[in-house]
Amino acid sequence: MQTTIKDAESRMKKSVAALEDDFNSMRTGRASASLFERIKVNYYGQPTPLSQAATISVPEARLVVIQPWDKSLLNEVEKAIQKSELSVNPNNDGKVIRIQIPPLTEDRRKELVKFAKNTAEQSRVAIRNIRRDANDDLKKKMKNGDISEDEEKRGTDEIQKITDKHIEQINSLLEVKEQEIMEV
Repeated sequence: MQTTIKDAESRMKKSVAALEDDFNSMRTGRASASLFERIKVNYYGQPTPLSQAATISVPEARLVVIQPWDKSLLNEVEKAIQKSELSVNPNNDGKVIRIQIPPLTEDRRKELVKFAKNTAEQSRVAIRNIRRDANDDLKKKMKNGDISEDEEKRGTDEIQKITDKHIEQINSLLEVKEQEIMEV
């Protein structure tokens, strides 16, 4: 019974962590180094994450500065940023790339909030599916005689508590992200 519960909790934690990663890479009106985590650059013939080929800093609220460790990568980095879905315009001065993060329009903010809510709902569904799988596993163990009816009931209750805790984490992540997006 405990292995079923621990497995369910582990899978739920991974779902919440995946949501956090999705939210971190979602653009808001503020500059953030995490916006560029998914960008890959052609580094000596290998697609390499930008963070492993350059220093990414945020000196101001709406400015990101990217300094490749190898100056020959400047054009590659610039191309990779332009191809990304971030809709930003990099400025290459020959030493570093500066990116001004423009403020979001009201319509774009609403679109992003809607997308964030949709992403959070997908995570909630994933959590509920994990709960269902764990409960089914407990029922199967009870039918096989591996655990008693009382143990199955206790296990189901514990899984529900874990589910509620993770759904609450998703809700609070969404709330924080919504505030971040709507901030002017």
